[in-house]
Amino acid sequence: MSHLILVRHGQSVWNLENRFTGWVDVELSKNGREEASKAGKLIKNLKIDFGMFYTSYLKRANETLNIILKEINVENNQVVKAWELNERHYGNLTGLNKDEMKKKLSEEKVHQLRRSWDIPPEKLDKDSPYHPLNNIIYKDIPKNLIPDTESLKDTYDRVIPYYKSYIMDNIKNNVLISAHGNSIRALCKFLFNLDNKDISKLEIPTGNPLILKFENGKIISANYLDKERSKNLIIF
Repeated sequence: MSHLILVRHGQSVWNLENRFTGWVDVELSKNGREEASKAGKLIKNLKIDFGMFYTSYLKRANETLNIILKEINVENNQVVKAWELNERHYGNLTGLNKDEMKKKLSEEKVHQLRRSWDIPPEKLDKDSPYHPLNNIIYKDIPKNLIPDTESLKDTYDRVIPYYKSYIMDNIKNNVLISAHGNSIRALCKFLFNLDNKDISKLEIPTGNPLILKFENGKIISANYLDKERSKNLIIF
């Protein structure tokens, strides 16, 4: 049996402020660090020997992974950072308060922009300080690959090719991924074969490890480790 553990980063400071974050590089909140620490303790109890660890370019996912690694007493020389695992880019919604945008655009419209499969927000102006083109952490990514906005489908179209090329074959040696709500949703869509309607229902809680067990390359179970904060996985 082999294992894949998916962890959405702990609560960030912009999660706390209820803001659209996307590719903006914000830090964990105090609660988020505590969530990551609890995640690490839960993972430690499993006594799994991990072959590889993956995370995005964003510090909230990096810090979550670093806290987990400290809890499980593992050096971080097995960590791979990939921009393809970044959160979905929220376009011109980036930095805005979600509740305020519901009042401005309507709750239905904001839900559509957040949860639809292939409807992205309007593009973020390239001059915005929130645009990834203006952040040095993305200097090594070809500019034509850096988005101005993304739908979940766009996120899926970068996450899944990366997963197939670099992660999938390593699951036999046990893998842990520290990423984001929408990059994990995209991965779950692929792994659970969810249709475009069902994926809109999938919620990924912060800092709660989702453990997938595989036999002969097939998922045989999927469960959240923190039962009190688990969400409906739709198929399991």
